[in-house]
Amino acid sequence: QVQLVESGGGLVQPGGSLRLSCAASGSIYGIYAMGWYRQAPGKQRELVAVITSGGSANYADSVKGRFTVSRDNTKNTMYLQMNGLNPEDTAVYYCNADLQQTRYRTRDNYWGQGTQVTVSS
Repeated sequence: QVQLVESGGGLVQPGGSLRLSCAASGSIYGIYAMGWYRQAPGKQRELVAVITSGGSANYADSVKGRFTVSRDNTKNTMYLQMNGLNPEDTAVYYCNADLQQTRYRTRDNYWGQGTQVTVSS
């Protein structure tokens, strides 16, 4: 059984910062691409940032220069440092990962349960 657990969400004022974490646990042989997605009320889920196992990252245009994704492969954990937050960043943020549970299994895609980020004064 594999779990992705997000943490670090909350309420922050415009211009503030938050750091999200996503920890993968369970039977894990290898984790490949990981990503952060978000879904605002009434909108479709959208990609925020993605990072490869080697650390190469890509970002949505709306967060470039403000958000930074990183990962610690020794801890099976991914982070999202969010600076310069504005009300349009308000959403539930989800962690996603492509991972392999054992050497003999194919890769599967997993989602976390989400963490709420609210940007409001």
